[in-house]
Amino acid sequence: MKIFIFLFGFMLLSLSFADQYTDRYDDFDIKELTSNRRLLSSYLKCVLDQGRCTPEGKELKLHIKDAMQTGCEKCTATQKTKARIVVAHIREHENTFWEELKKKYDPDHKYKEIYEGFLNSDV
Repeated sequence: MKIFIFLFGFMLLSLSFADQYTDRYDDFDIKELTSNRRLLSSYLKCVLDQGRCTPEGKELKLHIKDAMQTGCEKCTATQKTKARIVVAHIREHENTFWEELKKKYDPDHKYKEIYEGFLNSDV
């Protein structure tokens, strides 16, 4: 869920260098994202293969599955914080999208414990 942002906080996600995602998008404005339903919806549609992608959306789409499966272990501290914020927003205000994300990236609920643990932690 919050993974999604990771998901979005991960708009922030970019190419993987060593054992961390790039910090190229760490300054991505998640306040604008979470306060603009149309903007958020376009990013969500991108990662769900339902719409066009911006460069940030493409990076997110490349790493979202890995981030969910590993509890965002390659994320920077900023990405982890932003991912939790964005996913919390998605769960609360765009739950249908959250369900679609889980269905697409974890259809068998194999990684639920991992990403839920990440999303519910502070570290």
